Amino acid sequence: MAANPLNTAAYLKAAHTPQQLPPDGGLEVAFAGRSNAGKSSALNVLCQRSGLARTSKTPGRTQQLVYFQVRPERYLVDLPGYGYAEVPQALRAHWQAFIDGYFRQRRALAGLVVVMDGRHPLKEYDWQMLAYAEARGLACHVLLTKADKLGRSEQARTLARVRSELGAFRGAGVGVQLFSASSRLGVEEARAVVAGWLQLEAPAAPAAP
Repeated sequence: MAANPLNTAAYLKAAHTPQQLPPDGGLEVAFAGRSNAGKSSALNVLCQRSGLARTSKTPGRTQQLVYFQVRPERYLVDLPGYGYAEVPQALRAHWQAFIDGYFRQRRALAGLVVVMDGRHPLKEYDWQMLAYAEARGLACHVLLTKADKLGRSEQARTLARVRSELGAFRGAGVGVQLFSASSRLGVEEARAVVAGWLQLEAPAAPAAP
C-alpha cells in the first residue's frame, strides 16, 4: 500500500466566526455532508487516524468549522453537518451566513468533498453545497458513503444515477465514487483526490541504514 500523505493530520482549531479562521494562505479542502452521512468516519479513515474527527450517534454534533493541519499551510476542514431538525433555527442561520461567506471569500479553498449517504443521495443540503462549488468554480468530489450496505447491482445503479444527475448539473466537473469507511471501499481513490488538491506528495521513505 502506498504511503498516506494525509496521515500527519492533527486537530488545529475550531472556528465559530470568520475572525477565528486561520490565516487565508496555503491550501485547504473542505468536507461537507448532512448529519449522519458518515463525514467524520470518512475523514478518519482517509487520514488513518481513528478519533481525529469526532463521530457521534447524535446528528449535528459538528457545530463549527473544524481545522486539521496536514502540513504547514495544508488543511482539511470539517464543515458543520446540517439538515437535522433539532438544531436551533438561530444556529442554522449562523451556519448559513458563515458558510456562505467562507465559500465566497476563502482564497485558500482548493476543493470540496461532499459526503452523501449512498442509500439517500442528492438531498437538498447536498445540492446546496454543490451549488456553492458551482458558483465558485471549485473542484468538487462526491463520496457515496455506506456503500457496503448496498448490493453490487444497487451500488452500480446508484453510482450511475448520481453521475447522470450531476453531469446534467455541471458536466464532467464533479467526481463521484462509491465509498465505505468500514470496508475501505474507495478509500485510496478519495485519498488521492484530496492529496492532489492539497498538492501533497507521499512522505519520503526513510533512508536505509
